[in-house]
Amino acid sequence: MFKNIKPITVKDHKNTKIKSIDNFDFVKDIHLASVMVHEFSRAASTYPIVFLEDKTTDQFRPVVMLGLSEGENLFVENGKWKASYIPAIIRRYPFALSKTGEDNRYVICIDQDSQFVNETEGQAIFNEDGTGSEVIDRVKKYLTELQQMEAFTEAFCKEMKSENMFTPLNMKVKVGNEIKNVGGAYVINEERFNSLNDEKFMELRKKQYIPVIYSHLSSLAQIERLLGFKDKTHTETKMIEDRFEEHKINKES
Repeated sequence: MFKNIKPITVKDHKNTKIKSIDNFDFVKDIHLASVMVHEFSRAASTYPIVFLEDKTTDQFRPVVMLGLSEGENLFVENGKWKASYIPAIIRRYPFALSKTGEDNRYVICIDQDSQFVNETEGQAIFNEDGTGSEVIDRVKKYLTELQQMEAFTEAFCKEMKSENMFTPLNMKVKVGNEIKNVGGAYVINEERFNSLNDEKFMELRKKQYIPVIYSHLSSLAQIERLLGFKDKTHTETKMIEDRFEEHKINKES
């Protein structure tokens, strides 16, 4: 998604303008998007939420699945996004935060090669006197909030790892006549979670982690949505037979 990230400065971006995002072709080849735990409750109704392991840091991070194969985004069609909720990392584009090298200090950056960045159309980043415009003020506030959410997300993932909650996602799905392996990610082991003692459960509750876990677990059903996008037969119902078979009522005499 990001191609050429540069820190925003008056010298380099005094005449830079930002266009509104009017199409999503810039993410049509992205099948995973990072999310934060604060997004789980809304994202779970649309996307499967899984976790990836960073081998360099030995830490986990949550992402939403936008496709079943690398290079496909099943939610982008003709430049439009086919869902009401869009992950924050996509909504913030073409802006990003980058560490400065000093502890807890960040600088706002921009993707200079983005189609939404130019010098002729859109809203200016800087005013004529070189001060930051309303646009950059809103971006700064938004990215700062996201950074705080990121810290909470990292703490949540560390807690889940320390409690050995992550387990590999291994799933085989049928798309047409092809069997696809869905793997390479992790999910929270529901059995281990349900086996927590009361003390640990209450500890996670105080940390506000319980709703996050439930949202993640419920989101996994959205893999069916991705299958439906790939293969329409997964969402088509031709006939209902024995529709009462599973709901027999046993009366006691």
